[in-house]
Amino acid sequence: MHPDKWPDIKEKILENFEVLKKEKIKDEERKENFEIIEFIGPLGKMKVEWITRPKVLDKKTQYSNRIGSSVSVETVYSEDEVTNTFKVYKWDDNSESWQEMKAEGFI
Repeated sequence: MHPDKWPDIKEKILENFEVLKKEKIKDEERKENFEIIEFIGPLGKMKVEWITRPKVLDKKTQYSNRIGSSVSVETVYSEDEVTNTFKVYKWDDNSESWQEMKAEGFI
């Protein structure tokens, strides 16, 4: 989804539905920002997530061929490019957990 559409979707949710929880989370370790809104929607209890993270440019694996040695992965992030992910979840009362709704189900 294009980043310009997120503010419109967020505004429509806040205006038209009963909002249960709204939060922003910043994960310094993984360099991610989460914007989460839980609300009562047309399918019951729902949650949307907008995730912004820097674009991964490279992953460097450092290891040794010796027995018992450890492996480390160094991730190189872009300074100016970001990626966005939009996810929609529906609450499942039977399993008491969030179930991600796939885009194929909307077509």
